[in-house]
Amino acid sequence: MTDPTSLPNFPPPADEHPLRGRVLDVLVDLGLAPNLDGDGDVAFTVNDQQLFVRCTEGDVEIMRLFGQWQIQEELLGDRLALHEACNEINLHMNHVKLGVAGTTLVVTGEHVVTAGADLGMLTQVSIQVVLSAVHLWHQRILGIDPETGGPVGEGQ
Repeated sequence: MTDPTSLPNFPPPADEHPLRGRVLDVLVDLGLAPNLDGDGDVAFTVNDQQLFVRCTEGDVEIMRLFGQWQIQEELLGDRLALHEACNEINLHMNHVKLGVAGTTLVVTGEHVVTAGADLGMLTQVSIQVVLSAVHLWHQRILGIDPETGGPVGEGQ
C-alpha cells in the first residue's frame, strides 16, 4: 500500500478557487514549481527567493504577490532608517508596498484582476518589481547609490 503522505500536494479544483488555480497555471508555465502552503497561499521560488501569492476571490479578485526577508541583526539598531528606506521606495515605485514588521522586511505587489486581464504578464511584472524593490531597499539601507554603485553622494 502506498503511503498517503507521499502523494503530491495537488491544488484544489479550479472551480473552488478560480484565480488561485489560474495563478498556479501561470507559475507552472513559467517553470517555477509552485505549491500551496499551510495558509492556502501559492508558494514558489524564483532567483533563490521564496515568494508567495495570496488570492482574494469574490466580486473583486485581488492577487497579492509578496515576499518576506529577515533583516540582518546589525541593521536593526536604527529603526527610523529602516522605515525611511521603505518610505523612499514606496514614494518612487508604483505597484509595490514595503514595510518592516518586527525584524522582517515585507514587500508586496497587488493587482485587482479584471476579466480579460493578462494574468501571466501581471504575475511576471509583479515578480520583477517586488524583487527590484527589495534590491533597492538593501542598496538604500546600506548607503549604496543605485546609479553609480558607490557610496551615496560619491561624485557629486
